[in-house]
Amino acid sequence: MIAMNEEANLARTLESVRWADEIVVVDSGSKDRTIEIAQSFGAKTSYHAISGHGEQKNVALDLCTSDWIFLLDADEVLTQELQEEIRQLLSCGDGREPQFGAYWIPRLNLYFGRWIRHGGFYPDRKLRLFRRGAARLSEGVGPHSTPQFAGPKGRLKGDMLHYAYPTLGVYLEHMDRYSSEIARLLAAKGRTSSSLAAFLWNAVANPVATFVYNYIFRLGFLDGREGLILHINHSVYIHWKFIKAWRIGLGKE
Repeated sequence: MIAMNEEANLARTLESVRWADEIVVVDSGSKDRTIEIAQSFGAKTSYHAISGHGEQKNVALDLCTSDWIFLLDADEVLTQELQEEIRQLLSCGDGREPQFGAYWIPRLNLYFGRWIRHGGFYPDRKLRLFRRGAARLSEGVGPHSTPQFAGPKGRLKGDMLHYAYPTLGVYLEHMDRYSSEIARLLAAKGRTSSSLAAFLWNAVANPVATFVYNYIFRLGFLDGREGLILHINHSVYIHWKFIKAWRIGLGKE
């Protein structure tokens, strides 16, 4: 995993992978107890200045020495069911190798104190378990970089818990930062919504359509008031990133 100032999450996360043959943590300059906590779990720690999410995670992958890698974020936890599923999969007790070289993991997200199970936010599968050397993270794509693996992939059943945004304030801070990062990438590709039609679609129609699709047709309303808050603000995040890219195009950001 990569980490920076994660003392609030790290012990909970590392406890769920204490059984792993090795734990690798690449830190980008924590000022809290992140390194101390990681080392208390026997983790191999190193420092690397961050130049991008995918780039930083590739640094961590290169430090791993075991045959299989589980890529984990500092605010994610493996449930007991998922831990046992992985251990059985990789134990090769019958002499056979796992069927696939990479596996999708279902992720259950916590927003504002509620586990979100509808609206396209579950099972939220992530490709996290793979053979060492078989996958690399996309680079230059902002905070949502994903492992790239060529070949058929399997699916595991146990959930990975994502303690994503326990408060609205944390969520808004992250979305402000993420939208700025994505906006710079959009502007670099020339996607600045310079025409009125592109502006109306990207900054207005797209967020509204996303809300309607996720909240109504994908049953986001079943997650109560927390689901309503999530889907409203997720659409605002989409609005933000296109507005910010537009302003970059105007030379005002």
